[in-house]
Amino acid sequence: MPSFDVVSEFDAHEASNAVDQANREVGTRFDFKGTGSKFELEENVINLSSQTDFQLQQMLDILRQKLSKRGIDIACLKEEEPELTGNTARQKVILRQGLDTPLARDLVKKIKVSKIKVQSSIQGEKLRISGKKRDDLQAVIALLKDLDTDLPLQYENFRD
Repeated sequence: MPSFDVVSEFDAHEASNAVDQANREVGTRFDFKGTGSKFELEENVINLSSQTDFQLQQMLDILRQKLSKRGIDIACLKEEEPELTGNTARQKVILRQGLDTPLARDLVKKIKVSKIKVQSSIQGEKLRISGKKRDDLQAVIALLKDLDTDLPLQYENFRD
């Protein structure tokens, strides 16, 4: 029976490379000289630190640009509020991956409402869709692409 998986992932190695490139650019730009501005990547969290809120915004633009050039969808970024203390400004940017349970349930519900003859099951951080016809699975992919989700979705492991 044909099936595929719906996931939300990014390449962690490419994210690390993008952060390194962003650090290099901040280190060489004239408007960041002597500010101590830097990016630090820990697991799936990028910590930005600089002197002012304006510089943090510029750093976010640089980060988005480097991530998108590396093929990482910037919709997976969750930016927290900047923390301004004295002469330092910090901000955390979380790289989200995996379908959380409420989003997966919502997707299953929308697939069932569409009356397409497929079965969907939540398996950890991914959603497995299976059906008798390949056309039904392609219709589900088209339906999911039209939905407005806050995470980028990828469709992988398509089997006939």
